[in-house]
Amino acid sequence: MASDRFTVDPGARALLYDLGISGARVLRRAQLPAGILGHGQVTMTTEEYYRFWDALNAEAGNPDLAVRIGRALSVEVFNPPIFAALCSADLRTAAERIAAFKPLIGPLKLRVTFDRTGLTIGVGWPQGPTPPPLLVATELAFWVALARIGTRHEVRPIRVTMRRVPEPSAETSSYFGTPIREGETDAVAFSAEDASLPFLTEDESMWNFFAPELRRRLSELEASATTADRVRAALHKLLPAGECSINAIASQLVLSPRTLQRQLQAEDTSYQAVLSDTRERLARRYLADRTLPTSQVAYLLAYDDTNSFYRAFRRWTGLTPEAVRNGGHLTTASSAN
Repeated sequence: MASDRFTVDPGARALLYDLGISGARVLRRAQLPAGILGHGQVTMTTEEYYRFWDALNAEAGNPDLAVRIGRALSVEVFNPPIFAALCSADLRTAAERIAAFKPLIGPLKLRVTFDRTGLTIGVGWPQGPTPPPLLVATELAFWVALARIGTRHEVRPIRVTMRRVPEPSAETSSYFGTPIREGETDAVAFSAEDASLPFLTEDESMWNFFAPELRRRLSELEASATTADRVRAALHKLLPAGECSINAIASQLVLSPRTLQRQLQAEDTSYQAVLSDTRERLARRYLADRTLPTSQVAYLLAYDDTNSFYRAFRRWTGLTPEAVRNGGHLTTASSAN
């Protein structure tokens, strides 16, 4: 349900200035219109946005630029959804709120999971070109910066993974407190204790001021989404709570089950197909996190028991979850099962 365009907030100008990088040179190198950063909020296609980040990386010529950006981040360069998240009680709540409103910023999806092992925030990028490594590293560094700004503690993640790992850097490892390791997902994880540290920026009255407008903008965005997109978004929210019935999803979308099925049929799909596809894709992501036991993955996908999850996973992939974690080859995710 995300827009297919990235939003570049006016605060980007201040950030580039603080970094000592010429915005005009970056735009020229990226073959983007000169001066667009000086005209309020700007939107870019995925291709343009990736070119912007590639140009920024080339212009800076600094392998530790993501860390420099993380250290330069301040409240004045945050856009409204992120500024509103700083009003949260802690990092876990902030992550959940940002995940909900991330579509207002760009076509990214955040997977936020929290259990006794801690808080994990994974980034799902739009289909198409691979995102620039600088952009990925900066997205992960952002969460460290947010935690530190909110808590006024030197919060350090317990794990940072990227699908394309940059060259090892002492400064980057020092900033994160751990080396960036190769993984199947771009993700950052914090201990349960750090994820629950109180934000000194907490301001519920300010959140109540921001939230209605953010929800209104999100509703407008959702109105342009397909029914299947809306069902997937609802499943991401309700599956960890054990809800997977069409009645529960229809209620979440303020539709009757019959109307929901009819709208999905008009899109040449069905509720069961969307449910199965969503579960499969989430299962693949969850299994990439080896700290999550298989029983927990089954729970997060709203299966009644682990055996039911095993049977479904074998039907999707021909493999068991353990075989995948031990190096088994996964087939391409199915579009319906």
